[in-house]
Amino acid sequence: MGGAQYAASMSQTLARAVSILGHPMLVLPLAALVLASGRGDGRDTVWLAAVFTLFALLVMTYSVWQVRRGRWRHVDASEHGERRTLNRFLLMALLAAAALAAWRGPVELAWGLALSAALIAIALLSARWCKLSLHMAFVVFAAALLSHQGAAWALAALAFAAAVAWSRLRLQRHVPRDLLAGALAGALAGWAFWRFAYGMAD
Repeated sequence: MGGAQYAASMSQTLARAVSILGHPMLVLPLAALVLASGRGDGRDTVWLAAVFTLFALLVMTYSVWQVRRGRWRHVDASEHGERRTLNRFLLMALLAAAALAAWRGPVELAWGLALSAALIAIALLSARWCKLSLHMAFVVFAAALLSHQGAAWALAALAFAAAVAWSRLRLQRHVPRDLLAGALAGALAGWAFWRFAYGMAD
């Protein structure tokens, strides 16, 4: 393998790794856990970890089930029809989780889940015009959540968001318009969280 081929292969491998680390099922739960632990509330941190773990298992079980039924080629749900089906499932699951959190959990969790559902809904509604990047939407939403942890957290989160944008372009999963749409949706969700969720919690 020549030097150029090796560099391209390494770039592709790095892009895949960054894309996996920037998956919505990872970045938003981690941001929520950082916020909870930053407030020194051990019970909230454990509760959130349990909720997000169960939700991730639910989504993975659904994805595996679709593959075994022969409806999807892979659990990634990368094809248009697969992605639409997964997003509809995620929308329903997030709305149900938000309703449960509004009844039993902290108001911030309910708002976070509801805004996550809103991001999925925006992606579904805009699919005719744009393949909105949910990776970008959720990583920017997470960055907005972490912005109140201090400048260092905010800068690190924004740098990671830029890396995720690069990875999605490098893997040819999106074009710049998709990433911009996702970033704007995520920033709006972050603004709504701090404007409404924390205002109600105080």
